[in-house]
Amino acid sequence: MKSSRIQESFGVLEKIVQAAGLSSDRAEPIRLAENDLWRLPGKVVVRIARRGQAASATRELQVTRWLAQHGVPAVRPLDMDQPVTVDGRTATFWEELPTHLAGDESNLAPLLRRLHDLPSPPFALEAIAPFVRIADRINSAQSASQEDRTWLLNRLEELKAAWTELPSGLRRCVIHGDAWGGNTAVTADRVFLMDFERTAIGPPEWDLTSTAVAVDTFGKVSRSAYATFCRAYGHDVMTWAGYPTLRGIRELRLTSFALQTAEDDSSALEQAKYRIACVRGFAGPRPWGWKAVG
Repeated sequence: MKSSRIQESFGVLEKIVQAAGLSSDRAEPIRLAENDLWRLPGKVVVRIARRGQAASATRELQVTRWLAQHGVPAVRPLDMDQPVTVDGRTATFWEELPTHLAGDESNLAPLLRRLHDLPSPPFALEAIAPFVRIADRINSAQSASQEDRTWLLNRLEELKAAWTELPSGLRRCVIHGDAWGGNTAVTADRVFLMDFERTAIGPPEWDLTSTAVAVDTFGKVSRSAYATFCRAYGHDVMTWAGYPTLRGIRELRLTSFALQTAEDDSSALEQAKYRIACVRGFAGPRPWGWKAVG
């Protein structure tokens, strides 16, 4: 991570923690990507969202407090007046998890089953917005050619039309919105679910497609591991007629995210260009072996 990126984020952190009545002394960066995560002394984690994400931050707080009421193991927000917004940047404050390892799809399936089986929450949740920020990321991607940007935007319109015509499937419910194995954390005695920025009402198949794409597109989850995931959850989304559409949306989202990352981190550029080649049909059949960025 470039030092300038850390310095810029720390400048935002200083203002936010001061507004919250806390101190940025001995703050440590955890991860600076879609959101900036910082650790403060006292086992506090600060999550700084990109501009314009105040509503998402508020939603995360509502959802995690609701999950706590239902005994679902998830990250917990601090009991304080939040979110905190300074100069257009919104932050939330969380209890740091105990020592843990990153989870995987085997840890995810039981938590998704519990989440999808919950009753409706006592607060309003919007319908899932699968295309949020994709067009902005593509349009602002200076590292992509005009031809590639045009193709990706046309593909976006195709998928938007297909989304409106999805076949019937499982009961719509509260969904995580970004349900991949890395959004679980495994401690000595339990597994926690994390990152509720995109939690919404929608088809549970949206959550399940994340793991299917890890098999189908990334090639990082084996077919046997995927079968275990399906048994634990109780459904195989790949058998659903709407799956190719959801897979296509996921692939376009992941391509646009790589383009966004490449704007700040040149090491992601090669992967961004490779993803474009894949979705355009220039890199052979799936799985494409995509590597993580950000």
